[in-house]
Amino acid sequence: MQENLGSKIITQGVQRSPNRSMLRAVGFTDRDFEKPIVGVANAFSTITPCNMSLNELAQRAEVSLRDAGAMPQVFGTITVSDGIAMGTEGMKYSLVSREVIADSIETACSAQAMDGVVAIGGCDKNMPGAMMAIARMNIPAIFVYGGTIKPGHYNGRDLTIVSAFEAVGEFSAHKIGEKELLEVERRACPGAGSCGGMYTANTMSSAIEAMGMSLPYSSTMAAVDPEKAESAARSGEVLVEAIRRQLLPRQIMTRKAFENAIAVVMAVGGSTNAVLHLLAMAHAAEVPLAIDDFETIRERVPVLCDMKPSGPYATTDLHRAGGIPQVVKMLLNHGLVHGDAITITGKTVAENLAEVPDAPRKDQAVIRQWDAPVYPQGHLAIMKGNLAAEGAVAKITGIKSHQITGPARVFECEEDCLTAILAGNIKAGDVIVIRYEGPRGGPGMREMLSPTSALIGAGLGGSVGLITDGRFSGGTYGLVVGHVAPEAQVGGLIALVHAGDSITIDADKRILQLNIDDAEIARRRAAWKPPTPRYTRGVLAKYAAQVSSSSRGAVTD
Repeated sequence: MQENLGSKIITQGVQRSPNRSMLRAVGFTDRDFEKPIVGVANAFSTITPCNMSLNELAQRAEVSLRDAGAMPQVFGTITVSDGIAMGTEGMKYSLVSREVIADSIETACSAQAMDGVVAIGGCDKNMPGAMMAIARMNIPAIFVYGGTIKPGHYNGRDLTIVSAFEAVGEFSAHKIGEKELLEVERRACPGAGSCGGMYTANTMSSAIEAMGMSLPYSSTMAAVDPEKAESAARSGEVLVEAIRRQLLPRQIMTRKAFENAIAVVMAVGGSTNAVLHLLAMAHAAEVPLAIDDFETIRERVPVLCDMKPSGPYATTDLHRAGGIPQVVKMLLNHGLVHGDAITITGKTVAENLAEVPDAPRKDQAVIRQWDAPVYPQGHLAIMKGNLAAEGAVAKITGIKSHQITGPARVFECEEDCLTAILAGNIKAGDVIVIRYEGPRGGPGMREMLSPTSALIGAGLGGSVGLITDGRFSGGTYGLVVGHVAPEAQVGGLIALVHAGDSITIDADKRILQLNIDDAEIARRRAAWKPPTPRYTRGVLAKYAAQVSSSSRGAVTD
């Protein structure tokens, strides 16, 4: 652990007096040099509604840290809006931003020898990025989630950002008119907060709470509700106590904590991106975690929450029904989480849940009773086969058909695929292949929300398969398989698929298979050459040169 900068100054006396002068300029007095210096990593931005309310949370945390006897130092980090960038070249920067966020928080805290950090984030990559930095530095830390957006409303139904993407597909299929499309777009996002279903942001906030690195109930609060700011203030107090006790992140982010997080992701019906991000977080914490561990946990954990995108309920509904503590208590009662894992509160998981009911209230339908789950097993499956020797990730629940064998429709990028869908050129029984969208090939592993939403809107979600070395939004559902590894750019078999080839996706057997013989595969491989990198300078070029396989979390260190 690093020493406190103030104590270093006191210990080294006059030799460090220039440092004291700089700190006096930002408000330190004589006695403040004896206090722990705590960073407040603030991802505030008006780029996206996910982050536009974070300044208030940072200010509340700053006040509470000061009142608890620490010296808060606020600094900024970046965000990008996945929802705004979706379907564009800008989406290539989304996963890259996770690394930038992690690096920037590590840089600021380590350069200033901070004694702890409150990390405050909203949009999808803020959370894993912050947690990767926290795990690397291993100084006392707590994560504060900016909160979920409240649902929009139109014609008696709740709306989220995914409603707008699906409406585009419905409009293209002549199922709705331009007026309805515009009304959905106007009403889908009514204010501040991260996308409102169990999409990636709410999935990761739930996982971090389950892991014990944020306060109980904090992961499902609405951004605009007073309890969110109060939770930020309480987080500052809890962190100062953790600094006094030297309760470090790697004491919390253990193998047991990651298993708890995976179990909760399965139980709430979370995003496929959780696989990628939890692998990256485990890598940062030096915790052994492999992609196959997700399949092991999936087999024994039921889906308990009927959440968007495949169900009807938003995250605010889950919060009112008891939030993540209610879900974890049910899993704990059935031996599916580790109750003895320590949390940032200083208590174990079981101790934090002591007052939580054993079963959810019967006047709500968001969290199912144990004997009536949404699905008896988890929804995030790890697919293997000759098309995914290192693994691929699929949601296998909430789909009409669990198996498809059909002709490949091959696209070298997302845009070409979307054009074909909107033009009506994709038919029932097709298996779409979108390649060269992986971590290195994209680069940046874009999310394919636009084509998958267009398929749903066109009524093809249950009859068309889709595989990609890119990612999916947390709002995606259907017979779709992402994170295919090895990716096309490094010569994975997905690069050798020809139009019309037979491909099998079998969700029940977890198989992803190209149905051609080995001799033909060898002939194609001998003729294949990697394409020229799409970027040769700048952050995307640096990322492509360093990034690992998605099966290892797409990490850059």
